[in-house]
Amino acid sequence: MKFEELKLAYGYPLQLQTTSLTGQPERFSCRLIGCLPGRSILLSVPKQGGKLVKFRPGQKIVVRLMVDNGIGIFASIVEIQTQDPYPLLHLSYPESVTFKGIRNATRVAVREKINVTNIGKELKPTATGFISDISISGARIELTDDVAEISDTLELRAQVDIRGIKQELVLVGIIRSRVDPTDNMDDGALVSYGLEFIEQSDAQRLVFYAYVFNQMALQEHSIS
Repeated sequence: MKFEELKLAYGYPLQLQTTSLTGQPERFSCRLIGCLPGRSILLSVPKQGGKLVKFRPGQKIVVRLMVDNGIGIFASIVEIQTQDPYPLLHLSYPESVTFKGIRNATRVAVREKINVTNIGKELKPTATGFISDISISGARIELTDDVAEISDTLELRAQVDIRGIKQELVLVGIIRSRVDPTDNMDDGALVSYGLEFIEQSDAQRLVFYAYVFNQMALQEHSIS
């Protein structure tokens, strides 16, 4: 598919993959700033250790991005990296984007602390716990208090780190399953629920996709 067919909003999170001088893969997170179809795309310059990463003209880069039900991948070449009036990375415009679908059941194991509110109840009971695995369609959570039933709607909030960028992750989901408490005693967990995610604003979706994509990349990196 063509890059412009993705209709990405400015600020959309992307991941860059390069090869270090030692031959090891390096991954960096950045955001789409703009593009000139057929000519080039403009990205924010990623940071590492608080400093801007330096790219050289002609350097080959693989770019990945999450879309609704999969991952888009394309190859590009660094045209130039500018500093004024602010840091920008200019890449060659991709000839095409390869799309790799992700099954909704595909999950990534995480251990993210969350605060949960049952917004489906009048008194809106709350609990703390963890997200134990997550995908673009749902998650499995473990809570210290039994505050919900099947079909209840929960709001999850977590402070997450996405490649050094602190963000608040806000998710809303409907409980579709429940696991017996005896299966979830780690870290004081009392009960576990399976959630199906629903409504998200565009801003929340961007943070969510960036978070899941980053977790997938970290897991892939640990395996490789």
